[in-house]
Amino acid sequence: MTFTELYDRFFSKVYNYVLYHVRLPAESDDVTGRIFESALNSYGTYDPARSPVQAWLFTIARNAVIDWARARNRRGEVSLEDAAERAGADPRPEAVFERKEEAGLLLDAVGALDDRSRDIIALKFSSGLTNRDIALMTGLGESNVGIVIYRAVKKMQAFLEGKKKL
Repeated sequence: MTFTELYDRFFSKVYNYVLYHVRLPAESDDVTGRIFESALNSYGTYDPARSPVQAWLFTIARNAVIDWARARNRRGEVSLEDAAERAGADPRPEAVFERKEEAGLLLDAVGALDDRSRDIIALKFSSGLTNRDIALMTGLGESNVGIVIYRAVKKMQAFLEGKKKL
């Protein structure tokens, strides 16, 4: 696989993973750019025998997100205005508002998780990694990853239910 193919195939997944953590679109753009710059610089040393390309790329992504968090030493907040909406995606203003509100609530639910759960949820749902790949990246057992995902989803569901009742 060429680097261009890697970029085309995984850009949106990496960006979504970063957005789960960073929660600010402009900052997510910067972090994602640094991830692919780092991947390009080290692509010649990538060894497919050691790990699948997706796991290698998301290891770079995890490290970049950790670096960003250390540099900021805080959690980012997202407003409805920051939950970017593609122009022309839906001509009905009320539908656009509802999607922005839902996206904001989902990011809030993810933000309410502990760091480990948030990272695993982001790896699972933004990148499409398998539990086995996540286990290899995090050093957890595959069944432990499944349990973390299950509990995190339940916490997010409870969080969202609580918000709907308000």
